[in-house]
Amino acid sequence: MDFHPKELPILKIYDLKDEKDATEAVEDMVKIGFEGSKEGFKILMPKETKLAKRIGYTITTGVTHGLRQENKIRDIKYWTYHHDAEHFAIVLISNGVLTELGF
Repeated sequence: MDFHPKELPILKIYDLKDEKDATEAVEDMVKIGFEGSKEGFKILMPKETKLAKRIGYTITTGVTHGLRQENKIRDIKYWTYHHDAEHFAIVLISNGVLTELGF
């Protein structure tokens, strides 16, 4: 990987506090979709490890499941990283868009 995920273009940022927020973010991302956009989504989570793991699991499995239910392309890449002192982040983007951007 010759880049950092924070360098990717972002369509929308979700600042999540708990798993309920994660479920709502998943529904919104599936509704917006990953096709036809040259940008991805960024999820900010509290740096509490146990909570961040639950939110991350909800996001990654929820997006995949939601896209499958909607018969949309599920070829999504994601990265998890330390965003700042208070947040972990997940960046999700379509693999096709990632290739088009040259990453």
